[in-house]
Amino acid sequence: MNFVAWLIVASEIAFWIVIILGLAARYLFKQKKLGLLLLALTPVIDLILLIITTVDLYRGAVASTAHAIAAVYIGVSIAFGKSMIEWADERFRYYVTKEGPKPKALYGMEHAKHYFKSWFRHALAYAIGAGLLAGSIYLINDAPRTEALAGVLKLWTVVLGIDLIIAVSHFIWPKKAKA
Repeated sequence: MNFVAWLIVASEIAFWIVIILGLAARYLFKQKKLGLLLLALTPVIDLILLIITTVDLYRGAVASTAHAIAAVYIGVSIAFGKSMIEWADERFRYYVTKEGPKPKALYGMEHAKHYFKSWFRHALAYAIGAGLLAGSIYLINDAPRTEALAGVLKLWTVVLGIDLIIAVSHFIWPKKAKA
């Protein structure tokens, strides 16, 4: 595994560590400002990843799938970051501090609407990540060096389409509560 791939793994681990530390500071240690500061650091992790992968490509590295996944990771993190933090916050309050309401399972049209909103976030993540990938392909302007980026962009386009079909299917065949 190359340096950029390890950096993506480290970024994902750092993202969740910062969230857990932020929630612990907020709820266990009653340090609301420190908790907010830690949670606000999550975009900084993305920025560091973006800078390092950009510098790597600028210095002449052949773009790898890891470089492409870095763009995907950044798009997903920006589009889903707030909702992931809210998801973690809700579960931390309920399961760790025993203070909040139990996380609610969604069924029927409520689930379909929620999934469709999630698809829009996926489309936003795609727009951000695809923009980074397309921008990199354009700036490098060397097809053999950017082949991996183009391949991931094509695959992600297909995945986004499949996710749309799944989102629409939830309206046709709504998720039922377990008996």
